[in-house]
Amino acid sequence: MEAYLVTMAFYIAYTVMALPVSAILKRTGYKNGMVLGLLVMAIGAVIFIPAAQERTYSIFLVALFVLASGLTMLQTAANPYIVLLGPKETAAVRISIMGLLNKSAGIIAPIVFTAFVLSDMSQFDETRLAVLGDIERNAALTDLSSRLVTPYIIMAIMLAILAFVIKFSPLPEPLLESDENDND
Repeated sequence: MEAYLVTMAFYIAYTVMALPVSAILKRTGYKNGMVLGLLVMAIGAVIFIPAAQERTYSIFLVALFVLASGLTMLQTAANPYIVLLGPKETAAVRISIMGLLNKSAGIIAPIVFTAFVLSDMSQFDETRLAVLGDIERNAALTDLSSRLVTPYIIMAIMLAILAFVIKFSPLPEPLLESDENDND
């Protein structure tokens, strides 16, 4: 059951945040929307730190939801730029390619993350933990959860740097057909 909640916490953000993100992008614009999306993702990454330190499942779920909410905003704001990168006739192809790249990253990133964080997992085997005393088991679990802190700090810093780069880039605000019709 708890494994399903992980997936749900992540993907429900796409449904729940769709309309709020649309309203935010209407106010901030797409470029600032990408910046906000990256910053919300960075906040989500930072929330993983107390979740790991406290070893509290519900905080992990909140972190996932916040991270996915930022990703929802980022993807929604980035799509118009992808459409405008080339001819209108091939916009669907570019969106599809970005979807494939996104899915590929969704496969590769966890593998790399797991290799980095969960190396030498034999010491955290359930059987081995069961024979430890309470103090030793708690120390081993604290060691395991502390392995999550550094990667999420790095992720938050990288997302914040990327937000900074986009904020101060010369990226123009896209003028979409719906925006043109609103001005008529």
